[in-house]
Amino acid sequence: MHTSAEPDLRHHGDAEVRGMGAELTDLAVNVRSGTPPQWLRDRIADSLGTLAAYPDGRAARRAVADRHGLPEERVLLTAGAAEAFVLIARALPVRRAVVVHPQFTEPEAALRDAGHMVERVVLDAADGFRFDPRAVPGDTDLVVVGNPTNPTSVLHPARALARLARPGRTLVVDEAFMDAVPGERESLAARTDLPGLVVLRSLTKTWGLAGLRIGYVLASPGTVARLERAQPLWPVSSPALAAAEACSAPAALAEAAHAADRIASDRSHLQLRLAEFPQVTVCGPAAGPFVLIRVAGAGAVRTRLRGLGFAVRRGDTFPGLGPDYLRLAVRDRATTDRFVAALGEALAAG
Repeated sequence: MHTSAEPDLRHHGDAEVRGMGAELTDLAVNVRSGTPPQWLRDRIADSLGTLAAYPDGRAARRAVADRHGLPEERVLLTAGAAEAFVLIARALPVRRAVVVHPQFTEPEAALRDAGHMVERVVLDAADGFRFDPRAVPGDTDLVVVGNPTNPTSVLHPARALARLARPGRTLVVDEAFMDAVPGERESLAARTDLPGLVVLRSLTKTWGLAGLRIGYVLASPGTVARLERAQPLWPVSSPALAAAEACSAPAALAEAAHAADRIASDRSHLQLRLAEFPQVTVCGPAAGPFVLIRVAGAGAVRTRLRGLGFAVRRGDTFPGLGPDYLRLAVRDRATTDRFVAALGEALAAG
């Protein structure tokens, strides 16, 4: 068990591209390129005519519930998944919290900001960052795990995560990238039989809506009600509600499924090209729209890549990783080929 908080939990991929010029290609932020699509922009633009009225989330909530085959009282719309982490940290009772790392750092940061002590279960790179439920102490009453996990891109078996659920414990599964997994295999979103299960989803990654702030919680009606009481009034804007409704429609789900298949193919191409460099270790197996690599002197490599026109995500701000890790967003094959050429140059310069 690891309790150190040395890594910068508030560092995120957008910091790598702030102030970037048009010539800098972004492989640091895990938002699908070419998004949002025009039809979604139009739906959001159409909602602007309703801005004089207070937001009404009923239609969006119904759409999300229908999308997962759940009753509406099991859905809570939030201003992005990040808000959900804050609500969980502030509104739910916590005696002993465990966060499974390496993973997205915002859950731990939110828990610490709310005054909770946080213990870490750190997965082993040598074991492919695989998760064993037995690593979580039995008296833990809050567990947070990502699936697929950012930044490792590991997809944990649903059966392993389900073993964590028990009465008296809140099991938070961050599925922000699950819609980028073909078939959403290993998702727990539709499960209603697991006590204390809380599944978080985001529309940011697949649909390119980071600036709109829209996500949602799937949980028991009692947990949803408790989190909702901690929200301010009208927490989700009308344009964000319009996006949630639109992205939950059958045509949008079909488009997302097609995108997931394309991402998987593009990720395979990226992994194949990275294998050309013996000094680069590709962590895996990867299932998300990004890959984690290990390379000696990653900080210097990242700086050289920036000079060559590419932004990548540093890995040392994730607990459980060190200074030799970088995270790369999956892009189209042409972009990958350009990146690989730059990577070869950056490695040679070292």
